[in-house]
Amino acid sequence: MPAGDVVIHDVLADEAARYVPHDGVVSGGLDQARELDLWLSVESGTLVVDRLPGWAAYPRQSGPARLFALKLGEIGRYRANFRFTFTTCACNPSWYYEDWLMLIANGEMKSDGFVSHESDHHVDHRVHLYGGARRPSRGHGT
Repeated sequence: MPAGDVVIHDVLADEAARYVPHDGVVSGGLDQARELDLWLSVESGTLVVDRLPGWAAYPRQSGPARLFALKLGEIGRYRANFRFTFTTCACNPSWYYEDWLMLIANGEMKSDGFVSHESDHHVDHRVHLYGGARRPSRGHGT
C-alpha cells in the first residue's frame, strides 16, 4: 500500500450468522481509522494512536485515551471488549458484545508482518462486561 494509507482487515463472527467468520479489507485515509474510533496523527515520524470515545454502553469512555506512539517499523497491539445496545431506549434491553484485537504498524509491512513479528507495544483494555472488577473464579465442587 502507498505510504500514508490506512488498511483495515475487519473480521466479524456474528451470532445471527451462526458465528461463521466474515472478513473484508478496506483501505483509505485517516477517515477509515476514525470509523473505528481511533485518531491517528504523525509527530516527527512517530505514529500516535489515540482511542476516541465510542458508542459502547459499557465500558464508557469520557475522552480520548493514548494507546501508544509507534516509531517507524514498530507494531502496536490493542485489545478491548465492549457491550453495545441496539437502541438508547430503556424499553429495549437487548445488547450485543464485541471483542476487539487491533494490530497497528507504522511503516511498510510484509504480508506476514503481523504474524511473524511480536508487537512492540501492548495495551489490553478488556473488562468484565457486567461491571465487576474481574471475572469470578470458578470454585471446585463442594
